[in-house]
Amino acid sequence: MYTAQLIGEILQTKDSYLADPLADIEYLVTDSRRIDFPEKSLFFAISGTLHDGHDYIQDAVNIGVKNIVAERDFDHNPDHLNVFIVPDSVKALQKIAAYHRSRFHKLRLIAITGSNGKTTVKEWLSELIADQSVVKSPKSYNSQIGVPLSLWQIRDFHRIAIIEAGTSKSGEMALLEAMIKPTVGIITNIGDAHAEGFESKEQKLREKLGLFKEAEAIIYSEDDEMISAH
Repeated sequence: MYTAQLIGEILQTKDSYLADPLADIEYLVTDSRRIDFPEKSLFFAISGTLHDGHDYIQDAVNIGVKNIVAERDFDHNPDHLNVFIVPDSVKALQKIAAYHRSRFHKLRLIAITGSNGKTTVKEWLSELIADQSVVKSPKSYNSQIGVPLSLWQIRDFHRIAIIEAGTSKSGEMALLEAMIKPTVGIITNIGDAHAEGFESKEQKLREKLGLFKEAEAIIYSEDDEMISAH
């Protein structure tokens, strides 16, 4: 269980307004339309290219959310809300997820990356080991936002986690690796998907392999000469 006070300590932000430091936080949410348990949710106002989450803070508050992460201050009642002002809401989400992941030292975490087939492999694998108290990424949650939301699902009773990780440009995988810290890696293939973000397939492969720099084992196809060469 996390409290608002602990979240503040993880984020190490001085710009916090904690009306209730002992408030329980069980859910991390980024979409004000999909909040099932508002009083125990931490809403992240994320500035995107098409939408700005700060425009929906009031919507979240109106349905009962009392814990907010934002990149700038906003009109609010300091006697009512726990507010964390951070430079980057996505990085704050990742920081909390990395802390959460670090608590599970005995967990076997399998990370899956590749140009195609990540979700299919994840679903197949989770069915094969369904008797092992498995937690997995929901749907295709493999982005800079999806991965931390996936990691947050890990609980003490889980023995194995299966997490997808995807990238569209150089430098993204290092951010995911810092959160996931896989013990076993699976790379499906290196194809043309999201190729526009890389200079070559070689660069794309090196980027994806960065996810496994501390993994105990990597599973891949021996028939793929480029992967085998690394």
